[in-house]
Amino acid sequence: MEQINVKLTEKVYIIQPILESMNYRVEHDEAVSLIESADAVYIGTTYQKIKTIVPATFIGSGKLSEIREKLDGLQDITVLFNGELTPSQTLNISSALGDLKVIDRTTLILDIFAKRAQSNEGKLQVELAQLKYIYPRLKGKGAALSKLGGGIGTRGPGETQLETDRRHIRLRMDYLEEKLRALSVRRKLITDRREKNSVKTISLIGYTNTGKSTLLNKLTNAEVYAADRLFATLDPTSRRFEIDGSEFILTDTVGFLQSLPHDLIEAFRSTLESALRCDLALIVCDASGEYEMQLKTTLDTLSDMGFEKPYLVVMNKCEKVSDRTAYPKDCIFVSAKEDIGLDLLKKKILNYFRQSTLQIRLKIPYEQMAAYGKLKKYVVEKSFKYGNDALYVNAVVESSLIEYFKNFIV
Repeated sequence: MEQINVKLTEKVYIIQPILESMNYRVEHDEAVSLIESADAVYIGTTYQKIKTIVPATFIGSGKLSEIREKLDGLQDITVLFNGELTPSQTLNISSALGDLKVIDRTTLILDIFAKRAQSNEGKLQVELAQLKYIYPRLKGKGAALSKLGGGIGTRGPGETQLETDRRHIRLRMDYLEEKLRALSVRRKLITDRREKNSVKTISLIGYTNTGKSTLLNKLTNAEVYAADRLFATLDPTSRRFEIDGSEFILTDTVGFLQSLPHDLIEAFRSTLESALRCDLALIVCDASGEYEMQLKTTLDTLSDMGFEKPYLVVMNKCEKVSDRTAYPKDCIFVSAKEDIGLDLLKKKILNYFRQSTLQIRLKIPYEQMAAYGKLKKYVVEKSFKYGNDALYVNAVVESSLIEYFKNFIV
């Protein structure tokens, strides 16, 4: 008789602490979306208001006893503490809940990143972030770690590194950091070459799941993976596209999130910095969602990274919005899914870059065509006409480069 393997779906129960400084509704909704992105099933939540954090268990033993009774008898349960726990707090909560598997928000996000990473660099970055998170949690955790048989928190390097001693993990972290430094140097060379060739770069930056990848696909006719889930796209993707004859490179970046773990920001800093060296950023928000929080989170994260480039605010998914009066001034409403507002967005992009450009008419004698050929990459040729003694070109050039063409300007 043929044996049928049935894959059990991990069920996740949330412990949601409520602190005065925490917008728990947003945090909780986001936690549910994270669980779904990890291919698990959300089964319920216990909310607990906290005036003072209990050092041993964060929320107190009384509430943990109530949760244990509520979950008694359920199988394949993982408890997500929607915050960050110390190693001892994780162990103590697990013990109080009858040795159920307990993870915190950072573990869940790291797991999703491990599932999403496709490129070699992305995988290295995720592994480094996981090891940095595991490293301080090894002490006194051997027995607990051996119980993690699968599911959230055990994907990626987790399965192979949990029982590895601190020295080997430290060596592995050093190796990964060296590999990532080498890849960062290579990416910087590519970025410098683009700048040298005067190709303008535009970065799609913003909260996760606001439709950045869908927008990139629409603007560039690409087929980048896009899905309605958090962190559907992890690895940066660049594509060329044109607006009225002017060529640009559009880059999609990893999405931001409230309280994104520090190790993840550090691990992906080199990747993000290549995108942040853009000429213009499009900060994409979900017009139908918590757009104010999304915009603030994105701008705060960019500020922490020293980002000072100009940007346009793009409100995507505008087909779900009827009243636009409360939105930020000068934001651009689009729907990448429904092809709404994309022409206006292209116009705004072009107008921004044309503020620093000049339209000129060039006369290039045929004997100087070789010299012009070396400068041709710096202009956008709108039209040209062959004369008896020269080539006449109507072109657009950046103001800062006009000196290169002084011998040809009519």
